Amino acid sequence: MPVPHDIAAETDLWDAYAESAFKDDMEPAFCWTQYAGHGPGPELLGEPARILEIGCGTGRALAHLAEQGIEARGVDLSPVMVKKASERWAGTGARFECGEALDFLREDTQTYDAIYSIFGAAWFTDPSRLFPLVRARLAPGGAFVFSQPPAIPGAYGPQGMYKGGFAGRAMFTYRYSYRPAVWERLLTRAGFTGAQAMVLGAPRADHIGTLIVRAVTEV
Repeated sequence: MPVPHDIAAETDLWDAYAESAFKDDMEPAFCWTQYAGHGPGPELLGEPARILEIGCGTGRALAHLAEQGIEARGVDLSPVMVKKASERWAGTGARFECGEALDFLREDTQTYDAIYSIFGAAWFTDPSRLFPLVRARLAPGGAFVFSQPPAIPGAYGPQGMYKGGFAGRAMFTYRYSYRPAVWERLLTRAGFTGAQAMVLGAPRADHIGTLIVRAVTEV
């Protein structure tokens, strides 16, 4: 049975996160992992002319791509986040819109050469609902790429997550964790013709790695 997400409550959580996420010296940057300068770069997206980031957060990655001449569009659940990102990256050409990822993809009429998520909506949205909608919005030969922390061994499926510690207002959301082979199976079931999921090790052997997943549509 699908997890019953409380979108209003999750919006409050991400609004609160937005207040602390922006830094005055922040610059455009693209990195799939949680370690600056570690791992692959935008080449996983192919050579897109038009892209969409779902759960675009601070917008640093989207701004980086927009500066390369790519038509870059992002959607995020938090109106606070979208306002801050729109103001911060106004000169890059990146477009930021507020919306819940599933609703946005259902209502959107554009197609994209690549759709991606960096610790974003692909981590916090039921893949059985998200993946078919992403597939429908991709052009032939398009790529869907996302990254997030790998699953903790034995803890698979939707995982509850509170904001901050365990005191104060109960602000929480759900994130989704599976083994790489399961991510691949979920994507092929959703109509992708090829899917590869792997865990990239951290720069230090005893640190948390990064799950990176890439799927493509039929040409």
